[in-house]
Amino acid sequence: MKAAAFDYIRPDTLGAAITLLTKHGPDAKLIAGGQSLLPALNLRLSAPGLLIDIGRLAELRGITLADRTLHIGAGCTHAQVMNHPMVQRHAPLIARALAAVAHPAIRARGTFGGSLANADPAAELPACALALDAVMQAQGPAGPRRIPAAHFFTSLFETALAPDEVLTGVDIPIQGDTQWGFAELARRTGDYAMVGLAAVARPGTIRLGWFSVGQTAILAHRAAAILTEGGPLEAACTALADDLPAHDDPQASAAMRLHLARVLLRRVVGAWGGR
Repeated sequence: MKAAAFDYIRPDTLGAAITLLTKHGPDAKLIAGGQSLLPALNLRLSAPGLLIDIGRLAELRGITLADRTLHIGAGCTHAQVMNHPMVQRHAPLIARALAAVAHPAIRARGTFGGSLANADPAAELPACALALDAVMQAQGPAGPRRIPAAHFFTSLFETALAPDEVLTGVDIPIQGDTQWGFAELARRTGDYAMVGLAAVARPGTIRLGWFSVGQTAILAHRAAAILTEGGPLEAACTALADDLPAHDDPQASAAMRLHLARVLLRRVVGAWGGR
């Protein structure tokens, strides 16, 4: 199939992009890497009247470290983020998760912010953002806004972004003495995962971000609390029955998905040692 007819504009500044979003409302869509939007257009699952190309905006690029916070611009590609020395040193969970995203051609075009704003529940980055307690930076006509990851992913392919806001970047707090782990199970390399886990252990807290388990990426609060308090790993595995929704789809039954989630939790937390 081919996409329905649409107009195309590539603004020179972020402000111009926001103005276009405000003017055209729900008839406009942002495009950057296009790795999710273009297939949806071709299948006519989406039919905007206007595409606003923000893929070349310098304001959305850049990876910086300041005040114990790693900032990743929304327009950086997966490959750029995955291979950046500061990401590999200060947020290795992100680098590891991006290596599991699809294939090199997709990682060369898809953008960091695009994956988060798309809010696909089977994508790796939303779960990483939850596990790392990241903060999303958005910009709209009213100015900048900061949205904690825990409040960003609201429903299936839905976020807390207003229709006239652009995700501009992500702030990740950096702490010493951090352990992390990542694992996913997919039928083939590059396929969407049947279930996946991004885990972070910092002094006094453990966060378990799950993907491909429901309508959104989620945090497993009960299991994390057990582990944070020094409880047994098997008790945390049992608690996943309460943390994770009973999610059936063509890839796996709810029972199978829960079993696989427990397998991943044992692998990731078991690798930390001492449990």
